[in-house]
Amino acid sequence: MAIGQRIKFFRNLRKLTQKELGLKLGFPKNAADVRVAQYESETRIPKDDLISAFANLFDVSPKALNVPEIDTYIGLMHTLFALEDTYGFKINKIDGQLCITLDNHNKSFSTLFENLNSWQAEYEKLTNGEITQEEYDEWRYKYPQIEAERFKRDIDKLRENKKKSE
Repeated sequence: MAIGQRIKFFRNLRKLTQKELGLKLGFPKNAADVRVAQYESETRIPKDDLISAFANLFDVSPKALNVPEIDTYIGLMHTLFALEDTYGFKINKIDGQLCITLDNHNKSFSTLFENLNSWQAEYEKLTNGEITQEEYDEWRYKYPQIEAERFKRDIDKLRENKKKSE
């Protein structure tokens, strides 16, 4: 999905008008909505600092905005092919169902496995009713920030427990 579509998606998710978003970004009052419309339509492409400002206002990772062009089936297929080349994704059939698997001989396997395993665990929490759709979306859109915060909390708890047992 192109960056303009992602900006619009998150703007709507946060229930902001183009004018409100433009003003929050510091654009002049008389041009705020026009500037945001230009970014959403991609007549202008935001530079990294503006992408960071959008992400900050939306409370998401900049990477949630600047994703590959996957808004067509052909674009999606080429994204999947690139993932095969880069990360060892493989297309397979398991029990008659198409699925994507990981090549465990690929150098990225262990890191990617951990990342995808985290995603699956969050999705399972959602399907089990342990978290809400909003909490799941927050995890996805702030990834990996929330994972890092959880890891730090877990390490802090281990250290605290170790001190108590000494």
